[in-house]
Parts: sequence; C-alpha cells; structure tokens
Amino acid sequence: MLEIKDYTLEYIKGKKAVDNISFEVKEGDIFGFVGSNGAGKSTTIKSIVGINHITMGDILIDGTSIKKNPLKYKGYLAYIPDEPAVYDNITGIEYLNFISDMYDLPYEERNNAIKYYSERFMLVEELNDLISSYSHGMRQKLVLIASFIHNPKVYILDEPFASLDPEAAFVLKEELKKKADEGKIIFFSTHVLEVAEKLCNKVAIIIKGKIVKTGSMEEVISDKTLEETFMELV
Repeated sequence: MLEIKDYTLEYIKGKKAVDNISFEVKEGDIFGFVGSNGAGKSTTIKSIVGINHITMGDILIDGTSIKKNPLKYKGYLAYIPDEPAVYDNITGIEYLNFISDMYDLPYEERNNAIKYYSERFMLVEELNDLISSYSHGMRQKLVLIASFIHNPKVYILDEPFASLDPEAAFVLKEELKKKADEGKIIFFSTHVLEVAEKLCNKVAIIIKGKIVKTGSMEEVISDKTLEETFMELV
C-alpha cells in the first residue's frame, strides 16, 4: 500500500504548496490524481518519488518510509515524469539494458520483457537509433517500456498520456489495467478527466494544495461526470 500521511511541502517558509494531505492507494487500485495547473499534483508526485523534500508528514510503501529508508522505498516503484528525461547519446536498447542492469534483471527475463513491451508500444525498429533522434512521444514510450520491464510494485505516472499517439495511449491503458489486476499500485495525474473517469477506480481532487474530495470514483462523482464534479468544486 502507498500511504501519504499528513504530507505538507513548503518551498518558502510559511507558504504551503501542498497543505496536510492524506490518502491511501491499495494493491489493485488505479488512482487518479486530478487538479488544475499549479494545484500541487506534480509537487506531490515528486515528493512521492523522492525528488522534492517533505516539510511535514511522511510517505510510505508497505510501511517503508521514504524519509527513514529511501533506498528500499525507491526500489518498490517506477516513475514516469511528464517530461521524459533520458540520455541522448546512447541508443534506446542501451538505455533499456542500463535500466535492466540497475535492477539486476536476468538476461532472459530482460530480453523477453524488452521484446514484449517494445512491440506493444511500437518502438522495435527505433531501439538501435540514438535517443537524440527520438521525438517527444518516442521518448515517452521508451520511459514507459523502461518502467514496465522491471515489474515494480508501484507505478507513479505524471500526465502519462499527454504526448502519446492514440495507439500508444490505448496500449498504456490496457497495460495499466493488467498491472492492477496483478495487484500492482497505479497512481497517476492527468488533465484528461474522461480518461481518469473510465480508467480509475479511485480518485482524489486537489485544489490549491488541498484535497477537496477523494474516494471511489462512484463516491466522488455520484450521478455526475468527473468533469462536472471537478468544475463544481473549482
């Protein structure tokens, strides 16, 4: 389970970017984190993955605190940022092998995973090209493949659909559903409320650094759409 406990972040003393939020994401959940620009979505995600500091509170995976045991904690997760940061001067397959080495993936296991996901995300022919030649969408696909091949317990995705073509977006939704069915934890932010409503079983809406509504999708939206609910709250 991913637990965010009384999490607060101040960039400037006394000015809270995120203000005392708490929620849980359980095994098998696909949890949508929605809000306007500047609401605190990416700030929270960067604290979950260890990029941002935590002013108050804590974040835990299976009881392991990112503050007390960050190395063990980070071993549970994969992070897909909104801007895919990858090395330009290596090939796609070199990057995937580098990620595989970091997680000590056996040769046969990594090859099977790379083959499967590169075919699913239609990147097979480009894997031997330098990443510097990749478009933004191709880089996003590469980062997604890198996250899937080591089969983490928790997937943290920040606007994962933003730069994907329709085919890749469809594949990503299918693969996330599969991972949830396997008991993995899926947590992602998105501006595309229709996608969140169809894909997620849980949701939290954040406005100006505060969680204003959270729970199952049915509880949050009742007889409305997620877009209608969101617009009423903002």
